[in-house]
Amino acid sequence: MITEDFPPQLSALQPSPERSVVAVEPPGVEPGTWTGAPSAVFDGDEMILAYRLRHGPRRGYAVGVARSADGVHFRTMLLIAKEEMDAESLERPALVRTPAGGWRLYLSCATAGTKHWRIELLEAPAPDAFDPSKRAVVLPGDADSAVKDPVIRVYDGTWHLWTSVHPLADPVHTDRMTTEYFSSADGVEWTRHGTALTPRPDEWDARGVRVTAVRFAPGDMVAYYDGRATAAENFEERTGLATGMGPAALVASDCVPVGGGPDGTLGLRYLDVVDVGDGCERWYYELTRPDGLHELRTELR
Repeated sequence: MITEDFPPQLSALQPSPERSVVAVEPPGVEPGTWTGAPSAVFDGDEMILAYRLRHGPRRGYAVGVARSADGVHFRTMLLIAKEEMDAESLERPALVRTPAGGWRLYLSCATAGTKHWRIELLEAPAPDAFDPSKRAVVLPGDADSAVKDPVIRVYDGTWHLWTSVHPLADPVHTDRMTTEYFSSADGVEWTRHGTALTPRPDEWDARGVRVTAVRFAPGDMVAYYDGRATAAENFEERTGLATGMGPAALVASDCVPVGGGPDGTLGLRYLDVVDVGDGCERWYYELTRPDGLHELRTELR
């Protein structure tokens, strides 16, 4: 159930967990077992989905790539283990069909023994052919910042990327996050343009903001983002809405955030929006269940 409606002009843009169905179950029943962080591409007559698998102390142990004829029932084609990426954990991937017809998978990789994250790229001719041995770092982060959870769109001949950035100088505050915007001519070499979305003091997103999906429109754009008010809400973010005249400058809406559960206080995060034609979209997101497990759910809009 939604905690409170968005304003009438934005009501069609809000997720509705009560009308969603499960697309991928969590891979177990132990606490800390999650499936989610989806990134999907509609490819002709089927949906291709990349998602993260997490299991308690193993953290994000793998990224799966799956296909579906109906956007709901998926068959996993490929699992990429964190060990294959020399990573302590994997988080949200970004799956992209390139203008030339190939496939790219951008992976969020945790550097072992640190709070640092980097983004690496795999390329393949088909979504079931990604080879972790042929990988390249495209956003390395640095000693002061971790980068992860990329959102990538190719629009009007330009590659656009939004990524969450976490400060590393103070170990107590590494969960804080802003969203930075980058652009590229080829999706490999990226130019940073600065902070696109920032937390708001004393609001529900005061601790951190992470863009998860972007819609382009002439002269305007709409972005969904995850937000949290405190460090205790890490992993249980809720979904908000931001708008802007361009990709590098987004402004959070005053809408009440959307969450899961009967009172809307459980996590609803990593929303992705996929155009499936005929004026319809399929939305995917990670939803917290009352038992604390996370599942990947979808709704047709």
